[in-house]
Amino acid sequence: MTNEEFHIACSDMIYLAGCVVNNKTPDHERTENMNMDHLFQVSECHMLSAIVYLGLKSAGIFNDSFHQEWAKSVHKLTVMDIDKVMLFQELEKEKIWYMPLKGTVIKDLYPSFGLRQMSDFDILTDKNYSGKVHDIMLKLGFTCEYYEDEAHDVYFKQPVSNFEIHKALFRKRHKEGIYNYYRDISSHLIKDDNNQYGYHFSNEDLYVYLTAHEYKHYTNGGTGIRSVLDTYVFLQKLGDSLDIDYIKAETDKMGISDFEQNNRSLALHLFGDGQLTETERETLEYISLSGTFGTLQNTIKNNAGKYGNIKKSKMAYIMKKLFIPLEEVKLFYPFYYKHKILLPLLFFYRIGKALTVSRKKTGRQLTALKKIK
Repeated sequence: MTNEEFHIACSDMIYLAGCVVNNKTPDHERTENMNMDHLFQVSECHMLSAIVYLGLKSAGIFNDSFHQEWAKSVHKLTVMDIDKVMLFQELEKEKIWYMPLKGTVIKDLYPSFGLRQMSDFDILTDKNYSGKVHDIMLKLGFTCEYYEDEAHDVYFKQPVSNFEIHKALFRKRHKEGIYNYYRDISSHLIKDDNNQYGYHFSNEDLYVYLTAHEYKHYTNGGTGIRSVLDTYVFLQKLGDSLDIDYIKAETDKMGISDFEQNNRSLALHLFGDGQLTETERETLEYISLSGTFGTLQNTIKNNAGKYGNIKKSKMAYIMKKLFIPLEEVKLFYPFYYKHKILLPLLFFYRIGKALTVSRKKTGRQLTALKKIK
């Protein structure tokens, strides 16, 4: 796909998703010549295939690839919702407080079930009971992918359930203002009405948290158009009731108020009237090329200021890959963490793995690094 073809497909994706969330039927002349292969590639990159499917369907266009992704999304969310209910029941029994986060909440604001594709469910629980929560997840049939991490534990259950159980909302290495703001969120938690130990954010605090989370990704590897659509859907559903002064005050505390205003403006223009400013067009270009989870190129470039220039940023990235911090050793290599005298051997183990088992991934990363200027 050429650069021009990518931008056309991206524009088509945004148009169709916008039609769905705005309850509009796509224009026939606008859709009849869309390149389905290119549209599908871009939609997959941004995890918007399900909602684009509904846009195509409303235009009278059936495409099997899009239909399959929508069906997968509906199936996955159905299964994970069942597992979520079972988890919450167990947490209630054990008297452990909990709160669903991010897409786990936002998905219910979309026009219909399954449109907001999910890679996992994020649940915040009482960090003082992480061991008990771990036991509960295993009891429910999950396998533990990562445990004892600073911020979250990761669990998977066949066939499709991915859960991240959070102990904290941000790590120490994230923006200081954000990390300090969310170190203690007890004052922001609101008790649910229909259970004993479930909590939620106010609409304002949920929006502030989503913005902070978006900022984290945007300033690191980048983030995709799905996140902008999340913002638009949130504002479309709840915007009239939001206390904007409160939102500004809270984002000011974190040092991200300008980002919030720019992100809100982009969302409302991109999926609303379509009239973008030049700055918003530049931001859209960055987001479009980032995909849902960002890119290595963005990570290097965004960290260049921290290290002085691109060359030093690339070197810092390589050094971090070669000599990972102890907290990551604890997370990914618990044996070596437990037997710290063997840590020098871990360096050679990882080098060997990079050159054998992971040689293709290593090659892609090295190629990407060479291209960054």
